[in-house]
Amino acid sequence: MIFTQRTYLKYSLLCTKMKNNILNKYNQTNQFGKFLDLILIEANPGEVKYSVNVKKQHLATVKSAHGGFISAIFDQVVGTAALSQSMNQDKLVSTVEFKINYLKPVYLNDTLLGHGLVIKSGKRLYTVKGEIYNQNKELIATGIATLNAYPYDKSDMNL
Repeated sequence: MIFTQRTYLKYSLLCTKMKNNILNKYNQTNQFGKFLDLILIEANPGEVKYSVNVKKQHLATVKSAHGGFISAIFDQVVGTAALSQSMNQDKLVSTVEFKINYLKPVYLNDTLLGHGLVIKSGKRLYTVKGEIYNQNKELIATGIATLNAYPYDKSDMNL
């Protein structure tokens, strides 16, 4: 098949729309992200940013957030960063493992910004670094994750 410039443009737009549909579908079906009240504020291939306000349901003590809440934000940030890149090959991702360092406490009413960045991608494995900052731009958690990329058609996310 020979592509004219016009046909190629239509094909390119269709591919972009399909890839965006993967990320949109994920954002619609990700009930855990909704439960955490995460807001996707920026997404580029291999890099994302999320925001969340710390609420009472996120606390482990009277004023301090639970470490599991912070690790859930981290997992969301690194996973979506990998997905934003893997979807260009029609692949989804799942977390294989991650390591997180908690550097500062997080308190009720803090506003957190999570940043995920793919630092290496292979055929099946992605290495992603993640950082979480508070409203004062202080680094409160950092880590690295490995994610497995697998074909979209092997998933349960039918478009």
